[in-house]
Amino acid sequence: MIGKPAECGRLCVALALLAAGAAAAQTPAVTAKPALLPEVVTSATRTARDAFELPLAIDSVDKSVIQEDRPQVNISESLNRVPGIAVLNRQNYAQDLQISSRGFGARSTFGVRGIRLIADGIPATSPDGQAQAASFNLGAAERIEVMRGPFSTLYGNAAGGVIQLFTADGPPDPTLGASLVGGSYGTWKAATQFGGQWGSLNYSLDASRFHSDGYRAHSTVTRDMQNMKFKMPLTTGTLTLVANAFDQPETQDPLGLTRSQMVANPRQSDSVATQFNTRKSIRQNQLGLIYDASFGRGDLQARVYGGDRQVTQYLSLSAAAQAPATSAGGVVDLDRGYEGIGLRWTQRVIEGERPLTVSVGADHDRQAEHRRGFLNNNGAVGVLKRDEDDTVHNTDAYAQLEWKFASRWSTTAGLRHSRIYFNSKDYFIRTGNGNDSGAASFNKTTPVAGLLFNVAPALNLYGNIGRGFETPSFAELAYRAGGVTGLNFALTPSTSLHREIGVKAKTGRVRANLAVFRIDTNDEIVVNNAAGGRTDYKNASQSRRKGVELSAEADLGRGFEAYLGYTWLDAHFTLPFVTGTGATAATVATGSRIAGVPGYSLFGELVWRHAASGFHAGAEMRMAGKIYVNDPNSAASDAYTIGSLRAGFEQRAKRWRIAEYVRIDNITDRQYVGSVIVADANSRFYEPSPGRNWLLGVNASLSF
Repeated sequence: MIGKPAECGRLCVALALLAAGAAAAQTPAVTAKPALLPEVVTSATRTARDAFELPLAIDSVDKSVIQEDRPQVNISESLNRVPGIAVLNRQNYAQDLQISSRGFGARSTFGVRGIRLIADGIPATSPDGQAQAASFNLGAAERIEVMRGPFSTLYGNAAGGVIQLFTADGPPDPTLGASLVGGSYGTWKAATQFGGQWGSLNYSLDASRFHSDGYRAHSTVTRDMQNMKFKMPLTTGTLTLVANAFDQPETQDPLGLTRSQMVANPRQSDSVATQFNTRKSIRQNQLGLIYDASFGRGDLQARVYGGDRQVTQYLSLSAAAQAPATSAGGVVDLDRGYEGIGLRWTQRVIEGERPLTVSVGADHDRQAEHRRGFLNNNGAVGVLKRDEDDTVHNTDAYAQLEWKFASRWSTTAGLRHSRIYFNSKDYFIRTGNGNDSGAASFNKTTPVAGLLFNVAPALNLYGNIGRGFETPSFAELAYRAGGVTGLNFALTPSTSLHREIGVKAKTGRVRANLAVFRIDTNDEIVVNNAAGGRTDYKNASQSRRKGVELSAEADLGRGFEAYLGYTWLDAHFTLPFVTGTGATAATVATGSRIAGVPGYSLFGELVWRHAASGFHAGAEMRMAGKIYVNDPNSAASDAYTIGSLRAGFEQRAKRWRIAEYVRIDNITDRQYVGSVIVADANSRFYEPSPGRNWLLGVNASLSF
């Protein structure tokens, strides 16, 4: 922590050097940031549109926000500014971020549920709704789009929201870049980029290594990432190839803490983390091809992709918990292959003052994995306890239209039909552990429609309504209540009705959005029981989410910029139900809050730029409400407010650019819980976040 004399000294020296460099700079003038530009997005309509003209809640976070004074490791760095989205950093790279959209996905104890993640048109979410955000390469990103509300359902199952990352094209001239960042807790990241134009071929390459000893004990991580993008014009269109690799070996898992452990020492890990050497290794390779072509008034896009993912995870299960014949053991071994294809045709039926555009498309995605489980003998692999092949695939068709049917009125509407098929073949059949093979399929048609009214050139009103659904993932189907063998195919998809109204306003220097929504859900998927390494799920009766989202961005003049993002969310159950079995059974009363969902959040930022010298400085503030750790609401993390300071300095010449920055997070050294593990069996609900910490970084590029 920087409060220690040695670290404070290093930080003070860094700040002094940065300030001195800004004062003494003799570099060419840096162009001041222009007035606010339109937020061009493609997530909602699959064609480039200004978000101001769409009847839905959608934001675009460009690379200036993603990359400026940030290490570009986790999307939590830049997406917590977006209202309606909560991206909670667990400080545990073995379990990924906890991401929720309007409360969807908050129940996830690892990975991402309830939200579609997409990178360069390639799904990062599997057909059953599971996703990992760690594979998003932020160093190569051009922008990230975040869509909330019913239009997310046009991307299929588990669409409480859609987060899309777009990799930047290479620059016009060959450019070599490098960056290095270091900071508290032995954290550092080194990256290099190379991109440009070679004849008609545009290329962009990025490679990085990230390492951290971790804020908490037993939380060391090393991550290697490579990303390549090649774009080539063809006679009839453009072909884009995207390839990426991700390797994160032996990532330590500190587990959660009980409240008493957290109060005593938030940096500790539970003793069983060391006893069983809890950790995870992940390796993923992926290749995708996207073909875009125009034929008169029509546009065609086709995509094909494939990849493989290997995961080995060591859990903290006692010998007694692993002993029963029905136990899958304490070591998880997955070998997953996945692939998919997609085809879309967009027709501009009417052009001119009353444009009408229609899109139709189809997607097919498939995932097949060989899952095995072994005993965890105090960190070593023991005998086989589970052996099965799990397959899930979806086949979807969709259609949507945009129509400006009057001078001030326009509509956007769509329909998607999805079929998701699950199949499991069990090879581990023993006395006391029968054949757990089984299959199930789910079908759903989800309509959505929105209407927009242009009150004035700078003011739009809109409303939308639509249906959504979310199937259980394979991880949620894995166990049945009471230790009974077999997959839990009694678990059914949740269905929801979304309604939203909103206001969008913009001028040359100010942009503001307000959305008010209500979502009623039937058969909400919730944790039923968590014990002995087994977590089983059930369908609750009904729930309701209602909330307000507000964002405002302004160029204040004289070098000042400001941003504000606010969310108020009331997510609760509208009918009672019983969770757990036997001695663990508890009644969830009407009005109980959905676990894992902060009741409110606020992000504010003020930045000043000195155009002539290339110096800038900023202050950030983030507030979050308390988060209940289980559906009976028997415990919760506390609300908190934290602040950050950052400053940077940039020098430019004709062919080169160098930028330095320093960042201090949690400047008041607040002890707080950044995320919770929902319904943890051992009451280890809490994942503490760092106290005051710092980063120092430098970026350089050369064109030739």
